[in-house]
Amino acid sequence: MEHTMLSAIGSVVPRGALAVLLLLLLSFSTFTSTEAYDPLDPTGNITIKWDVITWTPDGYVAVVTMYNFQQYRHIQSPGWSLGWTWAKKEVIWNMMGGQTTEQGDCSKFKAGIPHCCKKDPTVVDLMPGTPYNQQIANCCKGGVLNSWGQDPSSAVSSFQISVGSAGTTNKTVKLPKNFTLKAPGPGYTCGPAKAVKPTTFITNDKRRTTQAMMTWNITCTYSQFLAQKTPSCCVSLSSFYNDTVVNCPTCTCGCQNKTDPGSCVDPNSPHLASVVSASGKAVNTPLVQCTSHMCPIRVHWHVKLNYKEYWRVKITITNFNYRMNYSQWNLVVQHPNLDNITQLFSFQYKSLNPYEGLNDTSMLWGVKFYNDFLSSAGPLGNVQSEILLRKDKSTFTFDKGWAFPRRIYFNGDNCVMPPPDAYPWLPNSSSKLVFSLLSTVIATLASLLILLNQS
Repeated sequence: MEHTMLSAIGSVVPRGALAVLLLLLLSFSTFTSTEAYDPLDPTGNITIKWDVITWTPDGYVAVVTMYNFQQYRHIQSPGWSLGWTWAKKEVIWNMMGGQTTEQGDCSKFKAGIPHCCKKDPTVVDLMPGTPYNQQIANCCKGGVLNSWGQDPSSAVSSFQISVGSAGTTNKTVKLPKNFTLKAPGPGYTCGPAKAVKPTTFITNDKRRTTQAMMTWNITCTYSQFLAQKTPSCCVSLSSFYNDTVVNCPTCTCGCQNKTDPGSCVDPNSPHLASVVSASGKAVNTPLVQCTSHMCPIRVHWHVKLNYKEYWRVKITITNFNYRMNYSQWNLVVQHPNLDNITQLFSFQYKSLNPYEGLNDTSMLWGVKFYNDFLSSAGPLGNVQSEILLRKDKSTFTFDKGWAFPRRIYFNGDNCVMPPPDAYPWLPNSSSKLVFSLLSTVIATLASLLILLNQS
């Protein structure tokens, strides 16, 4: 069938054009099938484990634990919310370490009102400072979940749930369906719940092991295409050897709307404070400073100094979003010389090795209580650091944009890079071009003179 179709196309389309068409179709199919795949974190996901730990007269008690196995993508305030649809007519009698956002219609219960009667409940984390008798381990962080690469100890969140009208055996309990995870907005897609080998637990004295009655896992993966319609950050470039500053491309994250003055904020406006405070939209809806690129975050990479055996780079992250303070931010940079970092100033550093034998990616983040908090737009809305790298004589060069990063992520989102032909070039590259053009002109004139003399 496919061969017949290709033959029919080939009869009316030239062979070269057919090859191009096939390449385009292949690239399109590859893009659509891997849009939730991150090449710098190929195994990253959020895994939710649902452990039934004991039976009750009409159901069970379970501990639900969320593991953020992503290397650099974390969940920031106002935190995660987890939803699902019950398979039968289950109700939630009570919870610890979390709560549902709505109770639902519990009018059929005369005594002992359940915590939630909704068919599709949504659970959120409790806030820090919750009374101890309402807490369990790894709860009550306001829904904030760190990335596994940055801090595994704070990349876990749990709550306990008592479920009624659910069945009291492994045969009668039905797995919930249609899991959704918001963090706090869209972006995550969750697969179906799958029954797995029951989790085992070791007692504090390490002398006894118990296990869950049932366990099922739910895996959620992130897609930047689902999370936002436009990019959330961009990269600008500069160097000591060229006066050119390559800014973020115009309209990278949107364009200024001349008919809607509220689309961005002028930093010199005398009513700046009132404009920011009067905006009643959610914190995850950006209110950005008016710029040519209109991005909430800009990362600037400056090639600062050149030594005999080392070279130095300055990185500046600027927050143009008046609605957002980025706590526990991180930056992921891909560059071939990052395997030779000698010293890093005022940032923390971890090498990422998504593939064996490839060591060109690093994760950077702020020092706790010093610069791990990136304030909203304004004079304090930036953090910066410098990196000292050792040169590898066999590969090092400033030519053809080698000194600039291949890819930069901020908080797990891929930032838009300037076009490669706009990168700052070495000064001698322009003189080479002029010399090449001059040589061509001279050779052409000489040929004309020879032809004239011969005639």
